[in-house]
Amino acid sequence: MANADESGKKRAIALLSGGLDSMVSAGLALEQGFELVALTIDYNQRHRREITAASRIAQHLGVRRHVVLPLDLTRFGGSALTSDVAVPKGGLTEEIPVTYVPARNLVFLSLTVALAEASEAQDIFLGVNALDYSGYPDCRPEFIASFAETARLGTKAGVEGAPFTIQAPLQFLGKADIAREAIRLGLDPAMSWSCYDPTPEGLACGACDSCRLRRKGFADAGLEDGTQYAPGAPPV
Repeated sequence: MANADESGKKRAIALLSGGLDSMVSAGLALEQGFELVALTIDYNQRHRREITAASRIAQHLGVRRHVVLPLDLTRFGGSALTSDVAVPKGGLTEEIPVTYVPARNLVFLSLTVALAEASEAQDIFLGVNALDYSGYPDCRPEFIASFAETARLGTKAGVEGAPFTIQAPLQFLGKADIAREAIRLGLDPAMSWSCYDPTPEGLACGACDSCRLRRKGFADAGLEDGTQYAPGAPPV
């Protein structure tokens, strides 16, 4: 695999959801000197505003190519993000919440590896986090390590000695640290979108797990978020 553009820059694929974490992960890839191809999966999710956010971020970062791939996971359901199940607003619990989308990162990473192989890129950046998150099993470091081995075994590039490097630079950062990284990288947090259940007026609900984690992270970091939250959102 060539894994470089005409200027000699190494190429990487950024899995770009449009959320804060994926934005910062992509920004870190650029800081490391990679030329980026961004992949956004439009899985017909409830919070479709993040697709618009991903396009805005990709344009701001000046990626070489931004692929928005349709994949209608509402045909499967099984999640509050892909069906009519209500998004929980009561705060984080120790149970895996109904906002978990079955095997989402397993599916998304498989597609990202396919794009990486087609694009002659060996590095993949994603914004998974195992500290301030909702407890999804496909965000854990052991899953990422296991998937990297599966990708090595299941691709032409892997068996020919050019395995993919899956980089999760935010894996062990808290949300406050991620917020600080956004500012350090010169990325406007308002470009990203985190809310799972936006209001009809387009405001973030402020009460879903994703909003709570984001709000607390920015509050702990002492930074402005830039997101407009619905009136009456619970205190941080």
